[in-house]
Amino acid sequence: MPSLSVFRHDAFLRYWIMRQANSAARQMMAVAIGWQVYDIARQTRSVEESALLLGMVGLAQFAPVLLLSLLGGQAADRLDRKMILVISNIGRGLLTLVLAASPFFAGPTALWMIFSTSVGLGVLHAFAPAASSALFARLVPRDELRQAIAWNSLGFEAAAISGPAIAGLLYIAGPTTVYAVSFVLTLISIYAIWSARTPKHEHVHGVHGAALILEGLRYVRNNRIVLGAISLDLIVVLFGGVTALLPVFARDILHTDTVGLGLLRTAPAIGAAIIAFILASKPLTRRVGMWMLVAIAVYGVAMIGFAVSTVLLVSMLMLAITGAADMISVYIRQSIIQLSTPQSMRGRVSSVEFMFISASNELGEFESGVAARFLGPVGAVLMGGVLALITAASWFKLFPELSNADELKPADED
Repeated sequence: MPSLSVFRHDAFLRYWIMRQANSAARQMMAVAIGWQVYDIARQTRSVEESALLLGMVGLAQFAPVLLLSLLGGQAADRLDRKMILVISNIGRGLLTLVLAASPFFAGPTALWMIFSTSVGLGVLHAFAPAASSALFARLVPRDELRQAIAWNSLGFEAAAISGPAIAGLLYIAGPTTVYAVSFVLTLISIYAIWSARTPKHEHVHGVHGAALILEGLRYVRNNRIVLGAISLDLIVVLFGGVTALLPVFARDILHTDTVGLGLLRTAPAIGAAIIAFILASKPLTRRVGMWMLVAIAVYGVAMIGFAVSTVLLVSMLMLAITGAADMISVYIRQSIIQLSTPQSMRGRVSSVEFMFISASNELGEFESGVAARFLGPVGAVLMGGVLALITAASWFKLFPELSNADELKPADED
């Protein structure tokens, strides 16, 4: 059993509760939004056209992140990170109430409400992750940071397992039920972070405005290991993600219902949780670059297996393998960011990281929808799996600093 000693830090415990409550709420909302949008679209559109509409939801969430994420990183370094999280969680709760009301309106109006809310969620996502990542690193001593990262990952995957599965069952009573439970979880997260006694915010001095943003970008550009790790995730998930298309596979390829969709969304988290549990017990400390690239190759192979499967259990197994491989990549990337970045720059570097990650997730959903429109859902996922394999092979040559990275060493603090 991984040590629970890191939870003796009360601020980290409350932060951890906030993060997992938010994760579960987001996972549940994603299931409800995906099925609701696809169900409305299939009433008047083809499979391919409906898949494209699912991709547009991802684009609606990504556009604000693209425009505002670097400002969010600057805010995380200049403003109180705890208050950023409190305010963003309150905003998320209000938007959840809008989603809860959407099923009571006609299809076109409901879609307008969902897309408008997706834009609002994108605005919040531009500010919250950088503040969360930068604050988290100050809640535990440096020598316990790896363990805290592992427990964060383990908690996230536990939420990702339970959230979609519960959402699939709750959706039987309608999407409003799913959104209502998500709202309650958001209230829990608000109280958890509001009541946490976090360290006093230390303002950055000597640099302001655009200079702060440019300094964060320059740091990522000049640190080849950080740049390689972040860009690897961007390329692979941008083209190799399948999340947006899961309602399509559930309904029209595997011929299942919302419960089946919940299981498909849960499967990657099960694989990831197993790996996160192992990493919480025995963190990776050597040959981290090689581990990351091999994990990406495994991810690509499993994604190809999912694309050709027509059996629910086989599809779940392939998705579980992708989740396990992705967990190794995520763990190493987060360790690199937290351990090699000075405290005064973590907000800006985290915002750059999140802009890349959001691009790979939300923009990846849009790419999946567009690819499915022209190649079909199976062709789109096959293409993504092949590109993941090509990317893993290419990064050995393009980023030898990453592939040869052996041991993670903490940066000197300012």
